[in-house]
Amino acid sequence: MLSIFTNSSAMTSTNAMNRANNLLQTAMERLGTGKRINSAADDAAGLQIATRLQGQSNGMAVAQQNIGKATSMLQTAEGAFDEVTNILYRMKDLATQGADDTNSDDDRKSIQSEFGELNKELKNIMNNTSYGSEKLLASGAADDKDSGGGKPSGGGDTPATANGGKLTTTLHFQIGAGKDEVLNLDVSKQLSSVTAALDGLGAEDGVTTGKNANNMIGQVSDALNQVSEIRSSLGANINRLGHTSNNLANMKDNTDNSLGVIRDTDYAAESSQMTRQQMLAQSSQMMLKQANSMSGMVMSFLG
Repeated sequence: MLSIFTNSSAMTSTNAMNRANNLLQTAMERLGTGKRINSAADDAAGLQIATRLQGQSNGMAVAQQNIGKATSMLQTAEGAFDEVTNILYRMKDLATQGADDTNSDDDRKSIQSEFGELNKELKNIMNNTSYGSEKLLASGAADDKDSGGGKPSGGGDTPATANGGKLTTTLHFQIGAGKDEVLNLDVSKQLSSVTAALDGLGAEDGVTTGKNANNMIGQVSDALNQVSEIRSSLGANINRLGHTSNNLANMKDNTDNSLGVIRDTDYAAESSQMTRQQMLAQSSQMMLKQANSMSGMVMSFLG
């Protein structure tokens, strides 16, 4: 039926052209942004899943940074104890040397002099080893004259350490994106034992006599045992953090892959979609032109 008011062919062609244009715009948007989901309307369920996966991936990335910093901090402490161990080796050598009665009083004074300086350096390491701006090992007020810090530019004495170091309390390392993914490290008791053992080496007459030197051999050996124990704990946790980091990297990679499957644009598919919709839009325009020209046939019946 020919009608002036109703042109069903034109309406059909117009609807087809509008649908093709909408799909063409969607395809172009996805190709332009690289994302299949650019709004909730694109895929409501997919957006919810992708949002959760993105939050998890972001949390894992931050957790990896946390692990790196925690590892660096523990390596700093373990490195300090490594030097403490080296000093104790030398102190034990001096004590062993001083325990022998082939030494004269002057010999033992020289031995005691070196022994005392090494003891000062032990205190310096324990009081001043820091990570960033915070002390790691200090367990209480530092002895200014033995801390090795000298005097500040203002001319006053080096201030005593008011609070204990970070390792004197339980540390909580956030090693994952979830609230339960926490590594708790508590070496406070071991650190207290190390501090007490090292404090026992500070006697002014430590190796000035054969008997004192002989006793000092045992004390230094005990200190070495305490230091090796805390180093073992630190080393075990450093290794654990390394394995945690490897596992976290694996989980993050797979989470990102899952996120990509849901969110990312398939360029091959969208390019084909864009080409198809361009052709449909053009053909719809041509059919609309033909449908509109059919109305002119009405005038032939009125001539």
